[in-house]
Amino acid sequence: MTACVETLLASFTAPIQIDTTAASMLWLLPLVAAIAVVYKATKVSKIHPWPFIKESSVLFGSIMVFIVVAALVLYLLAWIITEQLPRILGQLVF
Repeated sequence: MTACVETLLASFTAPIQIDTTAASMLWLLPLVAAIAVVYKATKVSKIHPWPFIKESSVLFGSIMVFIVVAALVLYLLAWIITEQLPRILGQLVF
């Protein structure tokens, strides 16, 4: 193996640390854009520029809406479990 290939393979042994701040969540946008474009490219037989861009944009938007809704539901569920549930269980007397 060449040194370049060995270096590339060795880089996959240490994960990249990504924070959970709002700014770091912007890395989600290029990932979703790539998923939308590749998915649409595999589903059409012939790519015409304007319809392809329009359909990819709609898919991008729908994926982002689903991610935001899923994040809000999970946040609400975590808030109920960590803050509200102990209060409710603390008031119950058996």
